[in-house]
Amino acid sequence: MKKILSLFLALSLVFAFTACSQKAATSADNAPQASAVENAVPAPEPVAAQPSPTAERPLVGLSVSTQNNPFFVTLVDGARRKAENLGIDLVVVDAGDDSAKQTNDIEDLISRNVKVVIVNPVDSSAVAPVIGDVIKAGIKTISVDRGVDGQTVDCAIASDNVLGAELATNYLLELVGEGAKVAELVGVEGTSAAIDRGKGFHNIADSKLDVAASQTANFNRSEGLTVMENILQANPDIKGVFAHNDEMALGAVEAVGDKDIAIIGFDATDDALAAVKEGKMKATVAQQPDLMGATAVENAMKLINGESVEPVIGVEVSLVK
Repeated sequence: MKKILSLFLALSLVFAFTACSQKAATSADNAPQASAVENAVPAPEPVAAQPSPTAERPLVGLSVSTQNNPFFVTLVDGARRKAENLGIDLVVVDAGDDSAKQTNDIEDLISRNVKVVIVNPVDSSAVAPVIGDVIKAGIKTISVDRGVDGQTVDCAIASDNVLGAELATNYLLELVGEGAKVAELVGVEGTSAAIDRGKGFHNIADSKLDVAASQTANFNRSEGLTVMENILQANPDIKGVFAHNDEMALGAVEAVGDKDIAIIGFDATDDALAAVKEGKMKATVAQQPDLMGATAVENAMKLINGESVEPVIGVEVSLVK
């Protein structure tokens, strides 16, 4: 009996050992080949794409007096194109010819931490206090087309308005003759453009022409029409008109109608050039507002980069007739 029991136990051990061996073999067959993985040459880690070495786009503010005037629309367009080319984010705010709004607009630009404020003033004196705040905040400043009274900006960009008005007035003198009665349509009082163009006009006219009327029409076409109608009622023998900008000159063209009166404007806008071609205006002074806007932004970038800029940059003018 003991022999039988011993034989039974021995057989049980053999069967158990065989089953374990088969199970281990099955598990090994289904397992991944670790040795192959360990012996394989490791693949190189992928190289992460390196970011392009581009600097953050600097923020620059442009406060424009109005965009209800083709001249300033062209100026802003030139500034925007140059800003895009240089990688600048340009914020344009339109004062709508309102000095109080322009002050608020510039205060907002200060709060936005712009690197440079480019300003085209509604009024050269009224804008001075807020430009002083810009300077105190450590923000660079550029004036364009019109200056800022009582403040020293980093760069002033403008046409030579005195020279342009002298060119226009000399040509008007040539057309109407010495001593002829003429009128002056004045721009927005207090702006450097109106002051300088008036100066250029009077440098010639006061000694060689009879200035019968000098009235403001605020650089506006409809006001130019109304003011010119009033001037003609009081002075029907007017022979010539110098307007501080083309919008007022075109208003004067409407008021004059078929009368033989020589009208000269300033800015060389598309409408004015067409009027000159048609003979409705005798001439206009060509500025380059797109170049002025582009030059302002270009110098803003120089200031951001710590480069020196010219304190005064003149943009060439010419008479188109």
